Amino acid sequence: MSSRQRPRASSQSPRTNAPPRSPAPTGLAAPPNPRRIPLYAGLAVLGAAVGFTGTLVQAALFPGGLLLALAASAGVFYGGRVLTRTQLGALVPAVGWFIAVIILLGGRPEGDFVFAEEIGLALFMLGGMAVAVMCATMSRLPDPANDTGRPGT
Repeated sequence: MSSRQRPRASSQSPRTNAPPRSPAPTGLAAPPNPRRIPLYAGLAVLGAAVGFTGTLVQAALFPGGLLLALAASAGVFYGGRVLTRTQLGALVPAVGWFIAVIILLGGRPEGDFVFAEEIGLALFMLGGMAVAVMCATMSRLPDPANDTGRPGT
């Protein structure tokens, strides 16, 4: 039997002198995916729009408007998390939301403010930030709904 016909045993065995590989970074430490940049930009704009409209709704229809505005904020933050399957997907619309709310907090030169009541302002700001943190720090996303739970189907 010639050397060309013999199987090479060394190529199929693992290398023992190779340095250990570090695991690939995940979460916020993972390298950014350039294809997701437009998605994140859209989520930031959507978060800002929800923050702006939530500010107007919670001030006009207190206390029901406050609950509606917080539910809309939670929907955007959680939707971003599910859509991108990353923590950054929840944080990006939260940043847009926060920037819009802070801009509306400033008031106008005439002395007018968008927020009518101080309690509404505090509940909207703290509630929105709490919802953003909860959505961003979820341990894992739920399993898909089409999973029957039976193996092999």
